[in-house]
Amino acid sequence: MKPPFEKKGYDVLHNARLNKSTAFSKEERERLGLRGLLPHSIGSLETQLQRVLANLRRKTSDIERYIFLIALLQRNETLFFRTIIDNIEEMLPLIYTPTVGQACSEFAQIFRKPKGFYITPDDCGDIRRILDNWPEDDVCVVVVTDGERILGLGDLGANGMGIPIGKLSLYVACAGIHPSRCLPVMLDVGSNNTPLRTHPLYLGYPHARITGEDYFDLVEEFILAVQDKYPKALIQFEDFLTPNAFALLERYRNRVLCFNDDIQGTAAVALAGVYAATRITGVDFADQTIMFLGAGSAATGIGDLMVSAFVEKGLGENAARQHLWFVDVDGLVVAGRRNLMAHNRPYAHKHEQLGFIDAINKVRPQVLIGATGTPDTFTREVITAMSSVNERPVIFALSNPTSRAECTAGQVYEWSKGKAIFASGSPFKAVTYNGKTFHPGQGNNAYIFPGVGLGAVACSASRLTSEIFLVAAQTLADNVTQNELDRGTLYPPLAGIRDLSLRIATNVVEKAYDLNLAREPRPAGDLKLFIATQMYDPHY
Repeated sequence: MKPPFEKKGYDVLHNARLNKSTAFSKEERERLGLRGLLPHSIGSLETQLQRVLANLRRKTSDIERYIFLIALLQRNETLFFRTIIDNIEEMLPLIYTPTVGQACSEFAQIFRKPKGFYITPDDCGDIRRILDNWPEDDVCVVVVTDGERILGLGDLGANGMGIPIGKLSLYVACAGIHPSRCLPVMLDVGSNNTPLRTHPLYLGYPHARITGEDYFDLVEEFILAVQDKYPKALIQFEDFLTPNAFALLERYRNRVLCFNDDIQGTAAVALAGVYAATRITGVDFADQTIMFLGAGSAATGIGDLMVSAFVEKGLGENAARQHLWFVDVDGLVVAGRRNLMAHNRPYAHKHEQLGFIDAINKVRPQVLIGATGTPDTFTREVITAMSSVNERPVIFALSNPTSRAECTAGQVYEWSKGKAIFASGSPFKAVTYNGKTFHPGQGNNAYIFPGVGLGAVACSASRLTSEIFLVAAQTLADNVTQNELDRGTLYPPLAGIRDLSLRIATNVVEKAYDLNLAREPRPAGDLKLFIATQMYDPHY
């Protein structure tokens, strides 16, 4: 059925979803009332893409490139996503980590045009009603944050909206979720960052954060509102402070289709990297001892998924936990320590209290994973200790953005004398050490969450279990070639991420049907082809 009216003139040019700019044909210009509003030449999407890239690469800083790309998204959605998809390795660091960290820090200063949905404590009791102000009726993915723990940057309040916007751009570019089906949400419940909150340009709720029952009641009202308007939508929690991250995941994981990317997405990416590293070290996964620096939501989420992976290999749950050791600001996490949080207690082993270096020497882990948000915590002494107890130490510095990484790629290769197998959360350039060039892999969550989300949407999953993320991790690891391993890379090239997301989605859907989690009947014919036909591919 045709709409009752068709937008014309500047209403078309000012609508990012409809706008084709100079690519409108003569017939379209006549029909849509665009004659005289555009230059004479009729361009193609390819010509426009050339112009975008030339202008983008002329910018002198990544934050200026970010601003340019967001402006493009707001005026021509098709051209924006074509640019991202065709140049994903160049664009991903600009639209997400590490540049999104600076963009969030400066969100109020660089604000141009509103995007996304904002909920404040003033909206309590009205969330379902105001959700009708969102113009789309077929939302299938919601990414929500409260801005309290943005990357490794801390409480950025309403400035954290850059995270849901960025994540959903990756859902579109990496997995083909249509942009009209994406909803970025900021639960703007205040900020305890006083200098930020009192800045004259700050755009958020200008009060200290609400806490306790008031906080959880607001989240509950939001979840129920989404469930009512978009009952099959996937809700992705993003960048919540650790206690709230775990509390919300436990509260909703068995009630609604949801997951926490910092806990479960990061876990799957890290697990995939460890799987891939075993092909270099020759040490079977079931024989790995893994140590974490940091015991927050990301580190513990990785540990929890790794427990499931060890159990899948035949170990009991208690035996599986003995393979995983955590170090925090007070040293090794051991039984008997006071003030351990609930998510840490299962990993508090009976062992003497040790500092970080002594723990490495005593526990002798093959893998060291950093998820601290604190730079320079993997010192020369740390890397030397890991190198002394392993022929090929595996070092993951996962904290984002780059300025928060536990160490750099160059430091790891130099301090380990080229022995280390390294991956990071933010990208590092290739490093040449002693005549050999290493290409460090980026353990980017974009390898996991878009494919998981695509799979969940394709079969209308009722919930996402640990088995789903194990399948995603194994699929990712299986797509790392021997050539990539020889280059020191534990992850496949980002250039193939759409095909990778499709493979992950296909395996996720298979597992969802096996576990009776799918709410849609299994389609006849080729499952991968069925999912592929649903993927958005931007063209005029």
